[in-house]
Amino acid sequence: MFTAALIDDFSVEITGRDATELEAVALPAGTRVNVTFLGHEDAATRLATARAIATRGLIAVPHLSARRLSSRTELASFLAALPSPADVFVVGGDPATPHGPFGDALSVIESGLLEEYGVERVSIAGYPEGHPGLPEPVLWSSLEAKLAALRARGLEGEIITQFGFDADPVLDWIAALRSHGIEVPVRVGVPGPAGAGRLLRYATRFGVRTLAANGLPPATPDGFLDALATDYHPADHGLVKLHFYPFGGLRATVDWIGATLLR
Repeated sequence: MFTAALIDDFSVEITGRDATELEAVALPAGTRVNVTFLGHEDAATRLATARAIATRGLIAVPHLSARRLSSRTELASFLAALPSPADVFVVGGDPATPHGPFGDALSVIESGLLEEYGVERVSIAGYPEGHPGLPEPVLWSSLEAKLAALRARGLEGEIITQFGFDADPVLDWIAALRSHGIEVPVRVGVPGPAGAGRLLRYATRFGVRTLAANGLPPATPDGFLDALATDYHPADHGLVKLHFYPFGGLRATVDWIGATLLR
């Protein structure tokens, strides 16, 4: 049984290509919509998508991929053009070698540019099942350093986790966060409905280790969310929300949310 605490204020993630689907979906006013930072989509596309989100009464949360940014000027220009309120998700990004002065998400946070250009809330990544390129102690120290930097700069923070298929490691990780004294909100990554093959490709790419017993992920997240709702305890896990990755398409994901969670 889903509780209002989990369902309320869910968020979704789209690419610039998905912007054309915004008119065809019914998202509640104020829904946070993340805009991914893809290498083949330029800044103009990401900004146009953010503006399209804002004009529909939604909150745009563009991604900043630190190692893909070529200069402080590029970052400043992008931030200056964002619709208000300016919220962002900051991540290190895929390139092994930075394209400019930012080697990781922390360096973007410490640049001073986020608050200079009116950013109020910053989301950062969480990895309940680990990261394929980083050991566990590094993940913890990095997370704590980013949150400390946000507090020092007066920026509100939250964590968005990688998607998964098993609720147990996610809830265990959130409980560990709270035991470390980290109380910021956590948005749990949920894969939207999609073909098993597509989900498996994304899971392999992003290092998601827990799959269904037969080696294929489920086509819908019903089981994952049922388990999450059953074992989620606010006293142990604090404030937890849902963040949907619509690998099967924005329309399919929003339709599924409406039919399954908001009925």
